Amino acid sequence: MPTTSYVRKCLFPVAGYGTRFLPATKAMPKEMLPIVNKPLIQYGVEEALEAGLTQIGFITGRGKRAIADHFDTSFELEHQIYGTSEVKHLDDIRNVMDRCDFVFMRQREILGLGHAILTGEPMIGPEPFAVILADDLCAHPSDGDQMRALGQLVELYQRYQCSIIAIEEIPPEDTAKYGIISGEEIADGLYKVSDMVEKPQPEDAPSNLAIIGRYILTPEIFTHIRNIKPGAGREIQLTDAIKSLSKEQQVLAVKFKGRRFDCGSIDGFVEATNYYYEHYHKNGD
Repeated sequence: MPTTSYVRKCLFPVAGYGTRFLPATKAMPKEMLPIVNKPLIQYGVEEALEAGLTQIGFITGRGKRAIADHFDTSFELEHQIYGTSEVKHLDDIRNVMDRCDFVFMRQREILGLGHAILTGEPMIGPEPFAVILADDLCAHPSDGDQMRALGQLVELYQRYQCSIIAIEEIPPEDTAKYGIISGEEIADGLYKVSDMVEKPQPEDAPSNLAIIGRYILTPEIFTHIRNIKPGAGREIQLTDAIKSLSKEQQVLAVKFKGRRFDCGSIDGFVEATNYYYEHYHKNGD
């Protein structure tokens, strides 16, 4: 059982190669690609911080040093711009650095999202935790001051004390790109998960409710990851582990409020850049 009833830690699996953005990602982590003037990974950490999570774990791999450098002090840069108007551009990242603790662990082989999460077990321990996939950039809901997707999941965890995953409706023809859930709707937009299928063909999909990269997981997930069999390419699927977990304890899925951009694709990345420019930067915000 979890040792705490609240969530304070967040894992970021960032070991992937980002092959869809080659050659840009040949020497630069895909998580450092900028949406306007801020890298994807910083948006994710700010979302975790907004939700009250201050212990941040990165599951890294080869060629990812730039992520650690981004969340560290750059003495040479700060000395160079000290006393100029450029200093204000570091305010956001300084705030993140001052409020968060960072831990980095190396995933020596890229064996799937489940394997990445299992790599983070030593830094999580026996407590609930969040997972953010930085490729999925989540914007604030347009109606009011509600938190982004992860904050909404954390609020639900306080009520239900179980694993919760974020979902959204997708066109049925796109199911082969996502993990898909089915289940009973127990409240408006909230489902008790009964089945999960990783990337089914449209004719085999149990619904058009797709899992996106925001999760709250109980620590029992680690046992289920260890017990599932690897699939194609020896990859250990987190979806399979959550499905197994749902057989012994409640797992919920929620249609989060707000907009999600698939920044793992070039089309989604360009769409996100245009959106953030129009909403946050065009008028000098």
